[in-house]
Amino acid sequence: MTQINVKEGESYESFIRRFRRSCERAGIPKEVKRREYYEKPSQRKKRKLAEAKRKAWRRNQEALS
Repeated sequence: MTQINVKEGESYESFIRRFRRSCERAGIPKEVKRREYYEKPSQRKKRKLAEAKRKAWRRNQEALS
């Protein structure tokens, strides 16, 4: 849950900007997108495995550079 306190004299635009940034850091848009449709457990495992492979490949490429 993202919680932002409005600072005294703060403009509406800057408050919304801080709120959006806070939501992005908390991963809320990513979570909403992930939960938009039901994902079967087998598909979830497959996606996580592919994600792990990509991360390992990137780490390997960075280590070689």
